Amino acid sequence: VQLQAYGGGLVQPGGSLRLSCAASGSIFGITVMGWYRQAPGKQRELVADITSSGSTNYEDSVKGRFAISRDNAKNTVYLQMNSLKPVDTAVYYCNARVRTTSLAWVTSWGQGTLVTVSS
Repeated sequence: VQLQAYGGGLVQPGGSLRLSCAASGSIFGITVMGWYRQAPGKQRELVADITSSGSTNYEDSVKGRFAISRDNAKNTVYLQMNSLKPVDTAVYYCNARVRTTSLAWVTSWGQGTLVTVSS
């Protein structure tokens, strides 16, 4: 199972970016999909996650600014980031809890995409 993330880049404070992450491979189903981030010198932290039924969970500092969504038919998760701040600068990683076609459970990570918020 592979996760491919897209959409990072440089944006000014107050701007917006949309991240996408598509899962591919021997997928039977995906339960939770999420986005994590790791800023320089800090530990990786959960930004937001979403279940297959659409229940969401957000880290406090992004509530009201970020929105996570998913397209189950495309095995894709999105993160709409608005009102970006310099403290949001980090490498963003997507994550998925996957049941494979051989009915094994795996946790997969994307390769990371850099988001830089700076004027």
